[in-house]
Amino acid sequence: MPFDDTLSRLVVAALGADAGMEILDTLTIDPAVTGDGDLVSRVPTGAAYVADRRRAGRRITFDHGALRTVRFMDGPTGALPAGERAFTRILEPLGYRIAGLYPLTRLKMTGRAYAHADHPETSPQFFVSELHVEEFSPTFRDAAARVFGTSRDPLTAEARTLLERLASQGWAPMWLAVDGLPALVAAFGRQHDMPAEADYRLLLAESAEAAWIATEGNAFNHVTDRVGDVEALAAGLKALGQPMKDKVEISTNGRVRQTAFKADPVTRRLRTESGETDLVVPGSFYEFISRDSFTGANGRRMLDLTFDSGNAQGIFKMTAVGGR
Repeated sequence: MPFDDTLSRLVVAALGADAGMEILDTLTIDPAVTGDGDLVSRVPTGAAYVADRRRAGRRITFDHGALRTVRFMDGPTGALPAGERAFTRILEPLGYRIAGLYPLTRLKMTGRAYAHADHPETSPQFFVSELHVEEFSPTFRDAAARVFGTSRDPLTAEARTLLERLASQGWAPMWLAVDGLPALVAAFGRQHDMPAEADYRLLLAESAEAAWIATEGNAFNHVTDRVGDVEALAAGLKALGQPMKDKVEISTNGRVRQTAFKADPVTRRLRTESGETDLVVPGSFYEFISRDSFTGANGRRMLDLTFDSGNAQGIFKMTAVGGR
C-alpha cells in the first residue's frame, strides 16, 4: 500500500473524514512519509491564520508541538506515568529520540525536545516540559495531589500492543494501527477530573503553568508554524491588529527566532463547595518560528533544530492569566 494512502487512512481513522482531510490538505508533509489538528479547533486566532494560508494556497510547516506534564517526586500522576514518561512511552516507539535538554529554572520546570531519528528536519518535534511539584510549597503540593491524582491512563490494550510492536519490530499491521491510534491521539488531552476552584487558585498563586495544566491537561499548549521571516510575519500580523506577543524571542546563538499569538481565552467549569462555576482561563496558542541553517561539524549545512531556555520561558508567558 502506498505511504500516502496509508497516512490518509490513519489520519482519517483518528480524526474523522472531514478533520483528517483538512489536516492533510493543510500541512507540508515530508515526501519520505507521504511517498510523493485538534489545537487549531481550540484556538480561534490560529484557525483564522491557517484559513488565511489555505486561501492563499500556502501550506503550514509544522515545526513542533509543546506539551506540559506534571512530575511528582515519589511516583506516578494518578494512573499516568510520572511527568514526561507519559509521552516518551508513545514518542520513542514512533521513532523519536531526545534531541535536547532545557532547564526552565524560573518556572521550576524542565523541557526536553524530541526529534524524529530518520527525518529530524521535516518531521515535527515535540517539546515536552515537566513541572517539578516538589519545588513548590506544601500547600501547592497538596493541591497538585488532589488535582492530578485523579488522572486516568488513556492507553487502551490495542494502543499498548501497537506501541510494543513498533518498538520491537519497527512496523505494525494496518488493522492494529487503526485500532490503536485513537487512544494515542486521546493521550494529548486532559486525563484528570476538572479541579475544584479553590485548588486551581492555590496552583495559580505559585505557578501559571500548573494552573494551565489543571484546566487543559496534556493538550498541546501550542503548535508552531515554521516560517522564513518571523520578524516580517509578526510585523504584518500586528499591523492587522492581531493579538501578538510584544517582542520576538531570539536564541543566544541568534539562529532561532520565535513569537506567538497570545493565548485564546476559554471557559472551564470548576467545582465549588456549593456546586460548579464557570471561569475564563487561558487556553492554547499558535506560535511562529524561524530557523537558520549552519555548517555542522561534518561540513554539511543543516537546519538549527535547537530550542533556547530563554525563548521557551518567554513564550510560556502567553498562557499567563491576563496575558492577553
